[in-house]
Amino acid sequence: MSPIAIQVIQFFLSLSLLIVLHELGHFIPAKLFKTRVEKFYLFFDIKFSLFKKKIGETVYGIGWLPLGGYVKIAGMIDESMDTEQMKEEPKPWEFRSKPAWQRLIIMLGGVTVNFILAVIIYIGMAYQYGDEYIRMDSLKDGVWVVEKNIGDKVGIQTGDKILAIDGEKLKSFQSVYGELFTANSITVERDGQIIENELPSDFISTLLEDEDKIRFLSMRQPFIISEVSKGSHNTGVDLREGDEVQAINGRPANYFDQVAPLLEDFKGQEVAMLVKGEDGFERTVTANVDDEAKLGVGLKGLTLEELQAKGYFEIEEIQYSFLEAIPAGINRGVETLTGYAEQLALIFNPSTGAYKGVGGFDAIRKIFPDTWNWAAFWSTTALISIILAFMNILPIPALDGGHVAFLLYEMVSGRKPSDKFLEYAQMVGFFLLIALLLFANGNDIYKAVFK
Repeated sequence: MSPIAIQVIQFFLSLSLLIVLHELGHFIPAKLFKTRVEKFYLFFDIKFSLFKKKIGETVYGIGWLPLGGYVKIAGMIDESMDTEQMKEEPKPWEFRSKPAWQRLIIMLGGVTVNFILAVIIYIGMAYQYGDEYIRMDSLKDGVWVVEKNIGDKVGIQTGDKILAIDGEKLKSFQSVYGELFTANSITVERDGQIIENELPSDFISTLLEDEDKIRFLSMRQPFIISEVSKGSHNTGVDLREGDEVQAINGRPANYFDQVAPLLEDFKGQEVAMLVKGEDGFERTVTANVDDEAKLGVGLKGLTLEELQAKGYFEIEEIQYSFLEAIPAGINRGVETLTGYAEQLALIFNPSTGAYKGVGGFDAIRKIFPDTWNWAAFWSTTALISIILAFMNILPIPALDGGHVAFLLYEMVSGRKPSDKFLEYAQMVGFFLLIALLLFANGNDIYKAVFK
């Protein structure tokens, strides 16, 4: 099966699960408060349904348009825009006849379920897998700036040790990208000096200009030879599998980022290479660099465990009991929600250029791994559940948050907005959502065509 097909399957499986549970969050309290639910749908059923069956007073079905789902609650102005029903006298089983506090609980049910689901997933993952990360303060010789132009803009150089972002000590290397995305400053140690750099306001825009370069930082990789390639100009030279380059013509070359520029300096020349064999002994080998600055050797990749064993960094492993996993999962849920809120705020600041990163269905599809991995699937599902919860609670008409805002107004003022006002608000919100949908998916198309 193709990688894209695997991503698509994961995307629809995750989306379907989240939609059904979100709508159950509305459905269950509606039933508890004896409010009639006329429809419960996965996806939208414009004109026709792929499947439908009436059980009791509710029609359960699957629509053909996979843009979400809905429950149609009697006596409520929603995406169905059933205004004819609203012209009749209110019935005891209708949404509009229920006390405001009950209507508020019904409307908050979906986002509440989404957040609780994410927390449950994080708790399960903490219990099952624990936490594993590379300690930022353990990186032996700092970071490798893979994209120098981006590093220059941030003020980070290869070999720098990242101490803090926005004054907060950075615990793990893996978290550096997420932290930088919303950061104002970064503190590094360079040659024994502490340097604090302010991040430019358009830093995010710089990253998004080429998404292949977003991960502009990496751990420094040792230059370890796996073999001398067949037909190489270094065939017969005493280079062995596992040899770790230490120096070239007396200049330090412990890492790949050091070797590459040295080969450029000595291309077309004979060089003296100091290497350390797998036996731990060092020896000097005379090798040749061709005119394309190549040695003609294969590179040996090491696992994280092998790199740790060689002392390049330390991996922190944390295992949780079930009781310990509960606060760990809650904390991760809150941190994910807070981080997403901060990132969303940047989108509404044009100077950051963060709006360029807004994506639609294809962007969400790419979040999933292209090979089946349950840990990655559930982690991504939890993230999307958090996103759905936050987006739905925004006070935009047609979203849950819009209904909540009007209900809170009613509870505070004692005055209920008119049905006509709610109808117009629903229409405005609907068009806003369509515009956002077109913009997000238009961004996907633009990136696919022009980048």
